[in-house]
This record gives sequence, C-alpha cells and structure tokens, in this order.
Amino acid sequence: MQQPVRIVITGAAGHIAYSLVFRIAAGEMFGPKQPVILHLLEIPPAMTALQGVVMELEDCAYPLLQDIVATDDTTQAFRDVDYAFLIGAKPRGPGMERADLLAINASIFQQQGRALNEQAQRHVKVLVVGNPMNSNTWITQQYAPDLDSKQFSGMMRLDHHRLISQFASHQQIDLKRIHQVAVWGNHSATQYPDISHALIDNKLCIETPQEHDWMVNEFLPVLQQRGAQIIKARGTSSAASAAYAALSHMRDWVLGSNSEWVSMAVCSDGCYDIPKGLVCGVPVVCENGDYDIVRDLELNTFSREALDKTVAEIVAEQQAVAQILGL
Repeated sequence: MQQPVRIVITGAAGHIAYSLVFRIAAGEMFGPKQPVILHLLEIPPAMTALQGVVMELEDCAYPLLQDIVATDDTTQAFRDVDYAFLIGAKPRGPGMERADLLAINASIFQQQGRALNEQAQRHVKVLVVGNPMNSNTWITQQYAPDLDSKQFSGMMRLDHHRLISQFASHQQIDLKRIHQVAVWGNHSATQYPDISHALIDNKLCIETPQEHDWMVNEFLPVLQQRGAQIIKARGTSSAASAAYAALSHMRDWVLGSNSEWVSMAVCSDGCYDIPKGLVCGVPVVCENGDYDIVRDLELNTFSREALDKTVAEIVAEQQAVAQILGL
C-alpha cells in the first residue's frame, strides 16, 4: 500500500459530490493500492447533511479510506491536500442577473484560491467543476500565485463524454472505436464539440454535405443544450454523469490518458489564437502527471468561427470578473 493522498471536495453534501466521494473511496480514481483521506468542505447550513454523508462513508467500511475531515472551515479543508475538486458554487436563481452570479462566485473562488496558495501541497492538482467553470478556474488561479497555472484545470469532460456518446449513436458503432474528438471553449451553450478530426478505427471520418448538415442542425444543438435538457427532464442538473466526468478527468490527468485526446479547460499559452492566460477548453493528451495541448491542428472555416465565438464569450466573462475583483 502507498502513502495516503489527501483530496478536498467542496460542496461535499451536494448531488455531484455525493455521487463522487464513494467512488473515490472505493478506489475507482487512483486504483486499489492508493489509500485516501477525504477533506469534505461545506457551508454551515449544510453541515448536518454532510454528517450524513460521513456516516454513510463510514458504514461502507472502505479499506482505502483512512480518514475523513468534514468541516466548514476553508483553511482546515485545504490543509496539505494533494488534489482538489472545487464543486461547490452558487447556481443562478430566478431573477438573478449574470453580474450577481459572477460576483458571488468570484468571492467563493477567491477565498479558495487563497487557501490553496497558503495550505495545499506545492504539487496540488486543482479541478474546478462549479459553474461558471471557466471564470471560476481563472479566479482560483489568480489568487494562488505561488502555484503554477498548469496545476489548475476546469472540467470539460462531461461535454467530451456527451460528444462521444452522441457521435457513436449516430454512427451506430461502439464508442470505443472513436478517437480524436474534443470540446473547445466555454462550458456553456457556445461550446464547440469538434468532430472534424475524428477517427473511427484509426481512419479519418470524411465529412459529406449530409454529415455537415446533421452536425450543424442536430449534433451541435443537442450537445450545447444537453445540460438544460437534463434539468428540464429531472428537475435538477446533472449529478452522476458530472461526478464520473470529474473522476475521469483527474484520473487521466494523474495516471495518463493512454495517448487519447481528452478535453480540459486550461490556461492558454496563445495557441490557436486563444488569448494567452484565458481558461479555455482544448484537446489535450495526459502523461506522467501532466497534460500537453494537442498542437498544429488545421481548423476549417466552420471550426474557426465556432472557436472564435466561444472564446469571445470567455473573454467577456473574464473581463467582467476582473472588473468585479479589481484585477
């Protein structure tokens, strides 16, 4: 058995975290030889619910779960952590203006960024799940200046999974046959699920006019509105699928993606004319505990326009947040 790793999960009594913590404790993320210590952070009104989660974790008697720290204190929650899942965020409520939502979440992730900077292990990996994800990732990074920007990423993996599932269904094939797809941009309705480089059985898919029409009129609208469709159907947002995406994202980031493209929102280095420093979804390959952006892809006219549109939305959002925070 290895030394235990400490994993902080914010919003730990929420639906996504509830679907995540048991899978981590069971060893689904880092394997059957990696003990874990869970740091579970909640706001004071949710502490009773969090104690229920703790009791269930205890009742599972997971051999890998060595300890649980359940707290509403940010400093304690982030102390010595190796991995962070920032799930808790304020959702947009009825009548709430976009600026109000950005301001509330800016305060939350500002505080958590500072806690990471002061308390976490210097090698910590931080995955931001809470929306608006791109902005929240950028905020967290800004307030953890002692950590490298490559230690932060935002979750596009649920969108990536949705892309593969829908594309496989359309092609009527096993989804494991599909490679080299990606989701670019903002985790919003402007995101660009890209199949222009897709391989099926290592053969490039040749786009026909009929396939392009399907992509524009059916494929993209379904994926861009999938979250809203789930809310309409269930009365609440994605939980189990989001938790699995978060687990998959962190697992591949740490253990490698086996040369497969995966989608992550990361700090841009200026490639693909994405402004440097912008947190944007791009295709990456993970290896040796790090990620590398897939370089030098040719973007056709449609892809370029779609990427420019979603990047413009991220820029506007980041500028609004920067103004709120005085950055």
